[in-house]
Amino acid sequence: MRLLTVPNWSFGRSKLLLRAFEEILETRRLSIHYLKADVDHNRTVSAFSGEEDAVLEALMLMADQAFDAIDLNRHTGVHPRIGALDVCPFLPLDAPQEMALPTVERLAALLAARHGVPIYLYEKSERGRHEADLPSLRKGGFGGLLGRLLTPDFGPQFAHPRLGVTVMGIRDFLIAMNVNLRHASPIPANEIARTIRRLRGEGDPRFLGVRALGFALGSREMSQVSMNLTLPDLTPVDPIVEWIRVEASNYGTTIRGTELIGVIREKDLPTSTHLRVKDPQIIGGM
Repeated sequence: MRLLTVPNWSFGRSKLLLRAFEEILETRRLSIHYLKADVDHNRTVSAFSGEEDAVLEALMLMADQAFDAIDLNRHTGVHPRIGALDVCPFLPLDAPQEMALPTVERLAALLAARHGVPIYLYEKSERGRHEADLPSLRKGGFGGLLGRLLTPDFGPQFAHPRLGVTVMGIRDFLIAMNVNLRHASPIPANEIARTIRRLRGEGDPRFLGVRALGFALGSREMSQVSMNLTLPDLTPVDPIVEWIRVEASNYGTTIRGTELIGVIREKDLPTSTHLRVKDPQIIGGM
């Protein structure tokens, strides 16, 4: 079974650790779709696929490297986080989702035993236990976890003092993307993201399944509307970018560029012309 995984790691300023990740992925039989660190988010997103054993081996080796280096007590960045390996989704590429469930649970058990990190299963791997507590965990961030009695699926009942907790599981495909604005203040990006969330809550069909946050990107003197499109068959990319373009003009700013984070399905390309897509990011057959 071939698996795609998109682990999000809470570091974005260590070239040494990023290079270690590159070496791990390049020396295994894997397709590397994406590996990029962001200084302002202080976050690295990786995306790679291959046979399940190769994927799990690479993930364990990456965790060994990252967990030795990351200390969330000293972590600063605009992106919210609750763990050194913050979230680790999986998508089977040539099998039904249920076929991958045991593989993900095997990895969760190994990771928890090896590093003492609580692991929560989510999305399609979720066992009916975390509908309420996962949002509350994320809302409090890493600091809100310390000393709190937890109920993870694997590992200890207290957050690791440096590494927090990890959330992983099988999920449906989504598109992660950023729209960057020519405005250093985060106010326009925050307001645009807030409007998207409000319209989604009201059932506006243009924003079904769209999660949005606004950030300031200090190192680049711009701001960002960061989004996950969890229902890309219903809410394609281009109309959302065009809507943001109009909204940004109301705040006296313009779009500086867009970013595709991770991967995109080949069938999404005709309606994602505003994204800069590199060939390795394209996943066919999904």
